[in-house]
Amino acid sequence: MMFLILSLGVGAELNAQGLKMPQPSSGQTIVQDFGLGQITVKYSRPNLKGRKIFGELEPYGTVWRTGANSATTIAFTEDVTMEGKAVPAGEYSLFTIPGKDEWTVILNKVTKQWGAYEYKETEDFLRIKVKPATISQKTETFAINLINVWPTKAQLQLLWDNTSVVVNLTTEIDAKVMAGIDEAMKGEKKPFMQSALYYYENNKDLNKALEWMNAAEAADPKAPWMKLWKGRIQLKMGDKKGAAATAQAGIKAATEMKNDEYIRLNTELLTQAKK
Repeated sequence: MMFLILSLGVGAELNAQGLKMPQPSSGQTIVQDFGLGQITVKYSRPNLKGRKIFGELEPYGTVWRTGANSATTIAFTEDVTMEGKAVPAGEYSLFTIPGKDEWTVILNKVTKQWGAYEYKETEDFLRIKVKPATISQKTETFAINLINVWPTKAQLQLLWDNTSVVVNLTTEIDAKVMAGIDEAMKGEKKPFMQSALYYYENNKDLNKALEWMNAAEAADPKAPWMKLWKGRIQLKMGDKKGAAATAQAGIKAATEMKNDEYIRLNTELLTQAKK
C-alpha cells in the first residue's frame, strides 16, 4: 500500500510539472450500441511482460480488479440480463475471482474505488459463475471486448494470456419497439420502411410489412433499395413470382442510377426467387 501511495504521489508531482509520460497500463473506453441503448466499459490494460498471470500474479480464489489502476466499470443505459440474471440500467464496478476451472464475475455497486483494496462483498449487486477457456493464441495486453453483438444478445469477453472468459448478455426490446411503431404511425411522417424491416427481420405480420413497404416505395418509386426490400418481403411470404418481378424492377432502377451494389443485390434476389 505504501508503494501505491508513493507511486500516486510521484504521478501527481510529474503531472504538476507538466511532464507527460505513457501510463504503464493504458486506459481504454469501449462504447457499444446494444438493443435500444449502449454498454460502456472503462478499464486499464496491463501487459503480461513475461509473467504468469492467473494462479500466480493474480491468485486463484482472490478478488481481482479485472484490469489495472482504478476498478473497471461497466454501464448499461437499458436493463439487461447477465447469464440470465436481471441487471437494471446503471453503472457498476466489474470484479472477478479467477479460478482454474471456474470464475466468479461480480457487479459491485461502488464504482469509484482504486483496485480491489476497498472492495466489499456486501456492496455486490450480482455474482455469477462462468467457465474459463484456454486458447492457443496468447494475448499480451489484457482486453475486454463485446463480441457477437446482435440486437438483443451479445457477449462480454475477458481476454489475457491464454485465458478467455465469456459472459452472455441479453436485452428485451420488442415491446418497446412495437409500442414505438404504433405511436410513430399516428404522426404525419410515418416510418413505413423502418417498420416494415422490423416486421420482416422479427417474423411479424408480413402482410402488414408489405403494406408499409408499398407505402414507402410509393414515396420513392425510383429507389432500388425499396424494390430490394419489397422483394425480400414477398419472397419470405412465398410469393416467388412477385419477388422476381420486383427484383427485375430493382435491377432496372439501379442500372438507371448506375448503382452497382443494388444491381448486385437485386440480381441475387432474382436468382433466389427463380429457384
